[in-house]
Amino acid sequence: MSVFVYSSLPNLITLGRLVLVPIIVAMISAQRWEAACFIFILAGVSDAVDGWIAKTFDLRTELGAYLDPVADKALLVSIYVALAVEAVVPTPLAIIVVARDVMIIGAVMISWLMHRPVEIRPLWISKFNTAAQIGFAALVLGVKAFRLDLGAGFSMAIYGVAALTLASLAAYLTAWARHMSL
Repeated sequence: MSVFVYSSLPNLITLGRLVLVPIIVAMISAQRWEAACFIFILAGVSDAVDGWIAKTFDLRTELGAYLDPVADKALLVSIYVALAVEAVVPTPLAIIVVARDVMIIGAVMISWLMHRPVEIRPLWISKFNTAAQIGFAALVLGVKAFRLDLGAGFSMAIYGVAALTLASLAAYLTAWARHMSL
């Protein structure tokens, strides 16, 4: 393999994750839960793998710093919306997930437009939130794929993901407000 392929490997994995997004949404829409679950888990694993490769082999790039969060947002927003459309997760949960990302992206854009760009760096709560959102989506797809019943645990997980998502939003908006001297 050429040096280019090695140095671009994390970005190529991230692009692969982006390609999987419409496939997963199509599987959810067709109620092909086993396929949706498997492909979603593959996409989630790819997120960990591309980050590990980039850090371990010092293959971090500016493109990767932007591309990875875009792939994460595309995956999570699409999955939560698709699951809400199929009435598998409550619509308010999908709205919270989408609204958080829209508000963060909006804050970054406003900072950029005002010539006060904010450093794009994930907060610890955001990493925890992303892991919880991915884990919950995988759980939901697994429940549908293998016809499981979580009972009250399902409701608790919904509230947990919603609370973490809102806490992450609050942390980002607080940091942004400080940056903008509000």
